[in-house]
Amino acid sequence: MNDLKSVKIRCPYCGETIKIEIDCSVEQQSYIEDCQVCCRPIDFSVTLLENGNPRVEVNREDD
Repeated sequence: MNDLKSVKIRCPYCGETIKIEIDCSVEQQSYIEDCQVCCRPIDFSVTLLENGNPRVEVNREDD
């Protein structure tokens, strides 16, 4: 079973929409990943909803 889901997010720095892969085998996770466009660090907070879809919140690392 593939626990990865593609999600589109907007970079909090440059505003570009990027596609990321979320590992839905983990119920809650926080991590930092660089933007694929501007290379700045995005702070990700991911929570799985009851239907199994991820809710992804992104913030600037300096917020």
